[in-house]
Amino acid sequence: MRRVTAIFIAMLLMLSLLCGCNQQDVYVPTGNGLEGEGTLPPNLEQEQKEQTLSLVYHPANTLNPYSCADYTNRALFSLLYQGLFVVDKDYNAEPVLCRKYWVSQDMKTYIFYPEAAKFSDGTALTAADVAASLEAARTGPVYSGRLTRIEDISLSGDGGVRVELSTAHENLPLLLDIPILRASQVEADFPAGTGPYALETGTAGRWLRLRLDWWCKADLPVSAEKIPLVSVSSAKNIRDRFELGNVGVVCANPGAESYVDFRSDSDLWDCESGIFLYIGCRAKSGVFGNEAVRQALTHAIDRATIAREYYRTFAQAATLPASPHSPVYNDALAAQYGYDAALFRAVLAAEGMEGKSVVLLVNSADGRRARVAQAIAAMLAECSLEVTLRAVSGDEYTQALRNGSYDLHLGQTMLSPNMDLSAFFNSEGALNYGGMSDAGIYSLCQDALANSGNYTALHQAVMEDAMLCPVAFLSYAVYAQPGLLEDFTPARDCIFYYSLGKSLEGIRTTE
Repeated sequence: MRRVTAIFIAMLLMLSLLCGCNQQDVYVPTGNGLEGEGTLPPNLEQEQKEQTLSLVYHPANTLNPYSCADYTNRALFSLLYQGLFVVDKDYNAEPVLCRKYWVSQDMKTYIFYPEAAKFSDGTALTAADVAASLEAARTGPVYSGRLTRIEDISLSGDGGVRVELSTAHENLPLLLDIPILRASQVEADFPAGTGPYALETGTAGRWLRLRLDWWCKADLPVSAEKIPLVSVSSAKNIRDRFELGNVGVVCANPGAESYVDFRSDSDLWDCESGIFLYIGCRAKSGVFGNEAVRQALTHAIDRATIAREYYRTFAQAATLPASPHSPVYNDALAAQYGYDAALFRAVLAAEGMEGKSVVLLVNSADGRRARVAQAIAAMLAECSLEVTLRAVSGDEYTQALRNGSYDLHLGQTMLSPNMDLSAFFNSEGALNYGGMSDAGIYSLCQDALANSGNYTALHQAVMEDAMLCPVAFLSYAVYAQPGLLEDFTPARDCIFYYSLGKSLEGIRTTE
């Protein structure tokens, strides 16, 4: 939906004034400003008839956001579901289902109050739905990693949801772009959502239907009344369907081994994925037990070449452990740790490490990452190190990480939207391999969560410790048939991003 006449908007504003609504309690959406009345204005009705759109999905996988990690199916979620907040392409949190929220002075207690929204099955959103959804998310495989510091979720007694944390969080809303479902459907394969489209199933298959009773309206990036879902089984199948014109928009992962090139003309966007590619050092012994050599490793890595040649530019070179699109990424600090092979060679010579042998470990099950590891091995060899590439998979790879049977390993993980590094430096962290844990840096991780202004100090400490060497942040590729989408700005985990025009400052309350 794109435009509404000024007369129509004026009439709505007049009606709202006549009704004497309490604007502190009732959110009046910006943008189109429509309250669903079961029919569309003539101009929108005509526009929707003109747009033909179809999308792909994997029928073998669920559409439950708490268990589905398949990015092909997750591309549908921004049309079906909404979270308390959404994260835009620049890593800013914007309110969606959150009408207002309160946070304690120590930032360990939040209370979120939901909007008067409705699910696609007609039921009203309640605080109990929000609580059940967040509880399901923190115990499920997709979101549990980012919610480990939540100690308790309960109803506040005044229509809100209370979230108790073990650590102060300045930007907890960044982590709560989690789709909210009905409490009774948190384990359903095809749950109802509060988004602008509803999933329908018939003898002809599945499709998305534009909701005329949507609780709010916004300028959506798509306007089709009905969006057929095309069943697919592989990346090649998706590419072929798109190039035959059977599909309008697809999300692909250029970083996956299964990725296939798209050959036809199309509109193309990159979309943040949060996937972090990095080099981890083994405990401080061997060549990289030398602090000067370890600190200089960052200068040996030609990140721009890696992004260009192995990820088709769907990667952002990162010398700091945060997405370059994130507001916590400090460009001035990052410039201190860029590519300079001559500097790395000089440090090796000064420390008497020329010609020394090192082992670079990589998971051979990820073919693309294994090829990147080969490139990194060649870069180190050019700087006068003898590099043995150890490519193993399965239990052998996991065991090698645990045993420290390497000097360097090329790892990959998905960081949460607040770029939390705790899993690397906490002694019990899931990414604490090779003795990377460090109590001082872990304390800085907590400080950064409490105050984002501390991220620069954290990143500087990480680079000085040099047990973690960032390489890149990977992106998804979104392809669309030429001219199909306008004003399209895909965001992380929200391909069809749209804004309701609200801000955190506007809904935060001290009451």
